[in-house]
Amino acid sequence: MSRCMCLEDLEKLTLVSDPKVSPDGIYTVFTVTKPSIKDNRYYSRLWILDNESLEYEQITTGPSDHSPEWSLDGRKIAFISRRTFKEDEPGAEIWLLDIERRLEPKQIFKTDRQVSNLRWSPDNRRLLFIMPVGDIEQDVKVIEDIPVWFNGKGFVYSIRNHIFILDTYTGDTWGIIKGDYDVKYAEWSKDGGSIAYVAVENRLKPYISDIHIYNLKDEEDVKLTDSKMYIFDLAWSPDDKLIAFRGKDLKYGLSTHNKLWTINISSCEVRLLTDIDRDINNAMNSDVRGPSSARSIQWYRDYIYFPVAWGGEVHLYRVNLEGGPEPYIAGEFTVEGFSVFKGFTILTLMNSVKPPEIYVYRDGDLRQVTSFNKYLLDELNLIKHEKFVFKASDGVEVEGWILKPCKFKDNERYPAILYIHGGPATTYGEGFIHEFHVLSGEGYVVIYVNPRGSTGYSQAFRDIRGRYGGRDYMDLMEALDYVLSKYNYIDGERLGVTGGSYGGFMTNWIIGHTDRFKAAVTQRSIVNWISDYGTTDIGFYFNEDQIAGGFGRHYWDNKWFEKYWSQSPLKYVGNVTTPLLIIHSMEDYRCWLDQALQLFTALKVRGIPAKMILFPKENHDLSRKGKPKHRIRRIKEIVGWFNKYLKEPL
Repeated sequence: MSRCMCLEDLEKLTLVSDPKVSPDGIYTVFTVTKPSIKDNRYYSRLWILDNESLEYEQITTGPSDHSPEWSLDGRKIAFISRRTFKEDEPGAEIWLLDIERRLEPKQIFKTDRQVSNLRWSPDNRRLLFIMPVGDIEQDVKVIEDIPVWFNGKGFVYSIRNHIFILDTYTGDTWGIIKGDYDVKYAEWSKDGGSIAYVAVENRLKPYISDIHIYNLKDEEDVKLTDSKMYIFDLAWSPDDKLIAFRGKDLKYGLSTHNKLWTINISSCEVRLLTDIDRDINNAMNSDVRGPSSARSIQWYRDYIYFPVAWGGEVHLYRVNLEGGPEPYIAGEFTVEGFSVFKGFTILTLMNSVKPPEIYVYRDGDLRQVTSFNKYLLDELNLIKHEKFVFKASDGVEVEGWILKPCKFKDNERYPAILYIHGGPATTYGEGFIHEFHVLSGEGYVVIYVNPRGSTGYSQAFRDIRGRYGGRDYMDLMEALDYVLSKYNYIDGERLGVTGGSYGGFMTNWIIGHTDRFKAAVTQRSIVNWISDYGTTDIGFYFNEDQIAGGFGRHYWDNKWFEKYWSQSPLKYVGNVTTPLLIIHSMEDYRCWLDQALQLFTALKVRGIPAKMILFPKENHDLSRKGKPKHRIRRIKEIVGWFNKYLKEPL
């Protein structure tokens, strides 16, 4: 007999991620991660798939192996791990696995710093990677730069990310980038003579990044772009004459859609390849993702492959230099990682009732390969959400979803929770969310909507700069009105609201503008855009663009002060009557702790029922990547708060 999903099922889930096909197409390496509530950690190991027989097996023992990379001869896999570190000790290691002999991997590099962007040189000997340089662990902080800190990384004012090369034969390691650059992404050229990389040169404008090429023979660095774009990543053409890159021209500030471009190495001519009115990105909400170093754009032979957010789905598209972009793999799912080879593509896909697994796409046929979550899913009664579309008061269509209670009965009415996503440029849809199924199992209807500001829709839909709390708020309230009129099993007298980050901001905004909700939970939220500006890792430019409506619009200028304050929920705290639970992480540098404290203090002074729960040694990603025990405790507190006000008689 099937049952509802519960909190403890978190550790029964298997997180499958990061598929990478070997250069000869014979194998695919991928990462398998298991949360452990007992040990309060995640265990990650590498597995390998035979692409012909579709059989798969574990090839490393962990406990924290991830980011695998094939050598170009297909004989070795390099990966990042932490096998010799104590749990709270900082650092990373690079390990090497001989895939032919399947011997125990050997450690070839160890550092007390984070390592990322592992890439093999075409000669199968060298590895490039990105690593911080500078004084990381200063006792007394002597600070002369911003951002002071960064979410998930800690204090970053004294460090920069540079490119390093490791000789896997000798163990020698050396850096190739000098100066004040902060490198975000790097790739070897196909001939191995150059490295193309994306770097930020002005820390006051981290939304401006450029492509550089470093010639290894001459030790010459050439900047290709003109410091006018926000560039994320890149891929070399097969002949090394062009570079494709994903980025935005900032026409609509940070709300500008990501598009795909090429740049000519010789002439520096930039060409737009994709002019579709959608975002080239995967910003789907999910809390079951494993570690991944997958490439979001891949140039294989004549085509460049990339993800496109399309409403509540993420599709895989492709484009060549002669034609327009076209859907390559699309459906009611979210494409996570992908790796393209001649004749087939290996992917990780998920939907709202199925966590990510490995799939193969061959000759137009999409087939699931792995079944790590089958036994758990066979136990569970997971309700498939129902999509709804309504016309907002300005005539624009808005999408949302209803998730019924797991033990739904036609003749009963149920309390409902409006759950608001972060961003705001993220999206809901075909992402598996453990928390939503737990709430369904607790007897709640879960309502989730993609209001204005969400990604996956047009540029006009996404751009709400300077208008937070306006059209987006109206979309959410009109969505709630719509579902209450359409679904008679929802009890309109027992409504709750919650959300995190932007969703936390909107929760704070809502309870300052309406009393229709009987309880609210705000998570990693913003309540005051003025204080947020100077205390967070991105506030000094994000708030200018998104709240004031343009870069350079400072809150201390009188003409912009009211713009910041009028969109701050704290301004309306005198209107709040809704009991509020505040959840915040103590090392959240994206939405700092002062936001929770300001709101909590104001509500307590006013005598409004409020409780604040702080999670130590957690950051902005608590709900997705936090320690398993903290993730469980967080959801328990949310459920308990809503049960108190939406189920128990007051």
